[in-house]
Amino acid sequence: MDTPDRQDLEHRAGLPEALRVLLRDYPRDIWESHRNFDALTRFWLQRHMMFRDLLTKVQAETEAFLDRRAEAPAYGGRSARLTGFLLNELHGHHQIEDIQYFPVLSGLERRLAPGFELLDRDHHALDGHLHALAEDTNATLQAIASGDGGAARDAAGPLHRRLERFAGFLDRHLIDEEELVIPVILHHAPRF
Repeated sequence: MDTPDRQDLEHRAGLPEALRVLLRDYPRDIWESHRNFDALTRFWLQRHMMFRDLLTKVQAETEAFLDRRAEAPAYGGRSARLTGFLLNELHGHHQIEDIQYFPVLSGLERRLAPGFELLDRDHHALDGHLHALAEDTNATLQAIASGDGGAARDAAGPLHRRLERFAGFLDRHLIDEEELVIPVILHHAPRF
């Protein structure tokens, strides 16, 4: 029986110690007051917070629908907009990181190159989760469009479970990414 890779997104409890070397020198509580914390870095962290907030809203909307506190058409419209925006923005954000930011940051701090490879693997794992989230959302929206409230709630149950699992994976990735990237930025002050 294969043992799970403790560094993959589904099993990781945090960054491995070897990748936390700069985090010890640049802990989270000093980030915003550091002289190398710039507007781009603030914007990048705000994007991460936006992803978390959007996901929380989609979860709350789905719970309200499942608990019969929201009507199907209204829930469907809000869910489609919020989930579509979340999926598109996450995909674009990951592309920019993979193409632009990670290669530059990895080149500046070679000893953390395995961390950027880890984050790249996370992005590939998250792609699968994003695809599954889109499928579950579409199944729920199709059931809503059919006019069968029971079928719509039946479809929203698996979507809700998917959202809960995805929230854990996404948060783990975002925290680890922040704890790897921000210390490198503070230490090297790259200009993008």
